[in-house]
Amino acid sequence: MPQTLHVEKHFTASAFVRDIVIGMADGLTVPFALAAGLSGADTTTRIIVVAGLAEIAAGSIAMGLGGYLAAKNDADHYASELRREEREVEEIPEEEAREVLEVFETYGLTHAEAVPIVCSLRQRPKQWVDFMMRFELGLEEPDPKRAPRSAMTIAGAYIAGGLIPLAPYMMMGSAYSALMASVVATLVALAIFGAIKGHYTGMPRLSSAVRTVVIGGLAAAAAFGIARLVSAK
Repeated sequence: MPQTLHVEKHFTASAFVRDIVIGMADGLTVPFALAAGLSGADTTTRIIVVAGLAEIAAGSIAMGLGGYLAAKNDADHYASELRREEREVEEIPEEEAREVLEVFETYGLTHAEAVPIVCSLRQRPKQWVDFMMRFELGLEEPDPKRAPRSAMTIAGAYIAGGLIPLAPYMMMGSAYSALMASVVATLVALAIFGAIKGHYTGMPRLSSAVRTVVIGGLAAAAAFGIARLVSAK
C-alpha cells in the first residue's frame, strides 16, 4: 500500500506574534485610558482626538524603539557567547568535551554511548560550537533582520490598536457617547485579537479570547481609573 508522508506543522512565527501582542495590547489599552480619562474631565472630542493621536505617535515610537533595542541586545548577546564558545573550543577542548558529555547524559545516554558522538563532534568545530550554543546555553542564532522588523511590527501594531478606541471620538461629537462606543469597540477588538492569537499559537480560540478580554479589560480599567484620578485633581 502507498504510504502517506507524515508532515508535521509547527508554528514558527512566535517572535512575530509576540511583537504583535506587545504592540496591540498596549495600543488598545493606553490610548483608551487617556481618552476615557479626558472624557471624564469634560474635555471636547477634538482635544481628546488630538491628545490621543499624539499619544499614539509617541507610544508607537517608544514601543518600536524598545523592540529594536531588545532584539539588538539579543543579537549582541548571542554574538558575544558565540565568540566565547569558539575561543573555549580552541583553547580548552577537553573541558568543552566534558560539558558535551554532561549534556548527552542529561538526555539519558550512558558515558559509553556519548563518547563516540563527542569524538565525532570534535572533528567538526563549527558544529561543535553550534551544539554548545543550542544545548548548553539554550541560544538560537537570531535573525539579522530581527531588530528592524521587530521595531516596525510593534510600532505598527500599537498604531492599529490605538486607533480602535480613538475612532469613536473622531466620529462623534459627544464625549460621553464616544466613551461608551470606545469601551465596546475596545472589548470587541480584544476578543477578536485574542481569538486570532489563539489560532496562531495553538490555543483554543474561545479561551484565548476570554483571557485577552479579561487581562486587557483589567489593564484598561486600571489605567482609566488612574487617568480619572489625575484629571479630577
